[in-house]
Amino acid sequence: MKFLWLCFIAATAIASSHDEGTDRPTVIVVVGAAGEDEFGKEFAESARRWQSACTTGGASFLAIGLTNAAGTNDAEQLQQVLAREATNSVAELWLVFLGHGTWDGKEAKFNLRGPDLAAHELVALLNRFTRPVAIINSASASAPFIKSLSHTNRVVITSTRSGAEENYSRFGRYISEAIAASSADLDKDGQTSLLEAFLIASRHVTEFYKAEGRLATEHALLDDNGDGLGTPADWFRGVRAVKTPTPGAAIDGVRALQWHLVRSATEQSLAPDQRRKRDAVEIEIATLRRRKGELKEDDYYRELERLLTELAPMIDPR
Repeated sequence: MKFLWLCFIAATAIASSHDEGTDRPTVIVVVGAAGEDEFGKEFAESARRWQSACTTGGASFLAIGLTNAAGTNDAEQLQQVLAREATNSVAELWLVFLGHGTWDGKEAKFNLRGPDLAAHELVALLNRFTRPVAIINSASASAPFIKSLSHTNRVVITSTRSGAEENYSRFGRYISEAIAASSADLDKDGQTSLLEAFLIASRHVTEFYKAEGRLATEHALLDDNGDGLGTPADWFRGVRAVKTPTPGAAIDGVRALQWHLVRSATEQSLAPDQRRKRDAVEIEIATLRRRKGELKEDDYYRELERLLTELAPMIDPR
């Protein structure tokens, strides 16, 4: 059974994705060099859960790094796969990295079969993309990827808060379990967002180290406001950040809350244009709330009423 699944993964990895007119997301899962069999099995299980979520959500799924091939260069394969992806599609592009990472004090890398992938190399691969992109790097020492990859219209998640957190990371397993789990739906809207999966995965990481009586060696970060700083899970109350890395900065999490791999029936009923307009209004509301202290009370509530009125028919299109 495992062999047949790997054959299917190999076939999808070389298949072309969608064209620029579709709203169907693409999820590319990159499995790094395992080092040891037990890690390889866990990475493969996490990849399988991502595939299952894609099947349920109707997303296109591609995988790199799961087949046994001599002389494999997975960095080159990733380059080829990304070259076939639409650059300005309305559809989301998800990049999920499962494996180990390194940090030499200057640059972080994700360990692949063949040459490793440095943060600046991934930047170069993604420079031409204007479509929404999420990068989920669940490897150890992954934090520097946030500063390098942070950009408008992107969500960047790392399993660590610094390159110095170099021990094996468990975050990748937990976020693969959460991404399509109804139990991770914190705001009870019938779907689990990328933000919610991040928060639940981070919670499970904390619980693991506490149960083991061990000092936590990984602290995940999320960046979706383009400032390259990132926000840890414990700075959120529910699905809203209550702290920012710098005073007055835009909060993280608003954009990641809008990403759903498995969409609810209500979400599916929205056309791509409606969804984009709804997302834009929600970001305006979040920005307005952040500026509440700067505005006169009447002005604040007048603008909030306008935005909520504009938002209402997009939330319930009936």
